[in-house]
Amino acid sequence: MSNSDKSAATILPPHPNPSRPAFRLPPGACDAHCHVFGPGDRFPYSGKRTYTPPDAPAAGLRALHQLLGIERVVLVQASVHGHDNSAMLDAIAQSPDTYRGVAMVGAGVTDAELQELHRGGVRSVRFNFVQHLGGAPDLPTVQRMAERIKPLGWHLVLHLDAEDLVTYREFLLGLPVPFAIDHMGRTMVKNGLDQRPFQLLLDLVKSNEKAWVKVSGAERISDALSAARGGPYADAAPFARQLIEAAPDRVLWGTDWPHPNVREMPDDGKLVDLLQQFTPDETLLRKLLVDNPTRLYWYD
Repeated sequence: MSNSDKSAATILPPHPNPSRPAFRLPPGACDAHCHVFGPGDRFPYSGKRTYTPPDAPAAGLRALHQLLGIERVVLVQASVHGHDNSAMLDAIAQSPDTYRGVAMVGAGVTDAELQELHRGGVRSVRFNFVQHLGGAPDLPTVQRMAERIKPLGWHLVLHLDAEDLVTYREFLLGLPVPFAIDHMGRTMVKNGLDQRPFQLLLDLVKSNEKAWVKVSGAERISDALSAARGGPYADAAPFARQLIEAAPDRVLWGTDWPHPNVREMPDDGKLVDLLQQFTPDETLLRKLLVDNPTRLYWYD
């Protein structure tokens, strides 16, 4: 692995001074999608990465969560560390009761290695379908991995582009384990609520008990001009609201800190405050922030 690949563009660091949210999260609230990066001198970045992040280690994430009022965490392995999950596992080991993980693994991972990841707090495997992160994985490999992780009680996490919801719908319907779709399927606000990918996503989570979706990434799907009129990323709220109403027991939320490859760096306190626009219903918010992640990641 190389830690100085000059072909990988350096991305923005996280917000230097995030605000304290006005919205108070319920006890046990979970950030179900965030990352740790490095530090690179201890946990080198993959030589095959497509971007180079500034270090965003576990200590920075813990400080942010203390500010936001978040008590539990699901760390998601990002492509920048490839299949080396060491940085994530180290962060989980510091808080084994309140941290869980989503790993990235190669097709050659052994059953013993999967068991070791489980003991380390991992409860899922992630696959990237996004073009700028390398494109779609081999579908038979994804299918075989789903079958292998089923006895562990794990699920899949899938990072898709919006058009992938059209391309891979039948494949998703045939998966033998639950699967969680990142960032509202990356269905862009500018294309409207009636766009085919978003309607397919709504139908998928309504009709398939294995389908989960993360109402994260508001800053990724927002149209900056329309969002400015209602506050930061407010135009993404109707998308999140419809997904929450479609599958209230199978939605998750996360900050996506430290926000790799975003167009502009969000203030995480504002992302927490945006939850009030996702739904005013306290019961639905508790499902989103507490009950649902408990069922998916703390089942044992």
